Amino acid sequence: MKNIMKITLALLTSVSLVTSATAGELTVTGTAKATYNMLSGGTLSASTGQAKALGITNEIDFGANGELDNGMTWKYQVQFDPGATTNNGGVDDTRLELSSASYGTVGFYVGEGGLDVDNGGSQSVYGRPTDIGLSSGITDGPGIDGFNNVQFHTPAGLLPFDVVIKAAHAPNNQTALASGNAKGAAIGDGLVRFVGKSTSQFQIKGSPVDGINLGADYYQRHDQGNVVETVVQKNEAGSVFATYTMGAASFGLSRTMVAPLILGTSATASAISNTGTSEGNTSSARLYTNTKGSVAYNVNDNLSISYEQEKSNREVIAQTDENDIKAQAVQAAYTMGGMTLSLSVGSTDNVGYTKDNDVNQTLFAMSMAF
Repeated sequence: MKNIMKITLALLTSVSLVTSATAGELTVTGTAKATYNMLSGGTLSASTGQAKALGITNEIDFGANGELDNGMTWKYQVQFDPGATTNNGGVDDTRLELSSASYGTVGFYVGEGGLDVDNGGSQSVYGRPTDIGLSSGITDGPGIDGFNNVQFHTPAGLLPFDVVIKAAHAPNNQTALASGNAKGAAIGDGLVRFVGKSTSQFQIKGSPVDGINLGADYYQRHDQGNVVETVVQKNEAGSVFATYTMGAASFGLSRTMVAPLILGTSATASAISNTGTSEGNTSSARLYTNTKGSVAYNVNDNLSISYEQEKSNREVIAQTDENDIKAQAVQAAYTMGGMTLSLSVGSTDNVGYTKDNDVNQTLFAMSMAF
């Protein structure tokens, strides 16, 4: 009897293992990267202790995927990030997607799923000048990934010119990491007038001609303000980008406009109330316009070089200096098998839209792909 029980248990275990193996596939992806970042000038003098720093990346993505009986596929991903909020236990940025070649994709995202294309034109071989370790203070195009959201994507090949449309909605503008069966948290009136009750974003991308890629996005927060502080200007943003590849050379351009939230002091007053309020339009700006251009060239199969320039114009409400941000960087990347060595040399003028706060940056990076 004991032998029969052992055999039965072994058979059940085998069936369970086989079923699990065929149900989905586990994956681990990421990049092991070490950097040496050197900053000088502006407020980042050596005396502040911020001039030089060594760093190692700390994010790894764990994924699972599989296929249903009807041919639809699913994908799950969770990111391990020790730098995430302490109460998240190092877990960050999760997604669950269900896709069909005929019907498109439905996805659920927590801290993921950004649809902003403000940086879609970047050809930098390492990273954009304002996004490689320097807190430039640039107000860039917002993404729906700032909130937990649900999305629908049209299937590839359905529309002419490889056009794919994506639509996203964030109910309640929830930002906290939420597990299954999570309930919505109440938002106090003092906060909701800035945050809003929901957010939407739309994206379209296509390739009308070989070598040319185009895209655009539109972002808007809904239901901001209240009966005391009415909305004078909605918080919305939009971007367009274009890239062109010709042989070993590639070019990219993008344009972004961001309209910050502006509230009135009452239902009838024209004066604004949030020129210096936390969560509001803290810089008293009415519009940000960002223009970015870049070019890259593949010298050979191993070596690539690039140049990118970013400009951010801040239009303020009051008559005062706007102190536009200008950043630029020359970069090179050399690949040897699974290792890439990168160098970036650049500068950023008027960091944080502050006059003469100009910073120079030199960064070395060694990356290992796995």
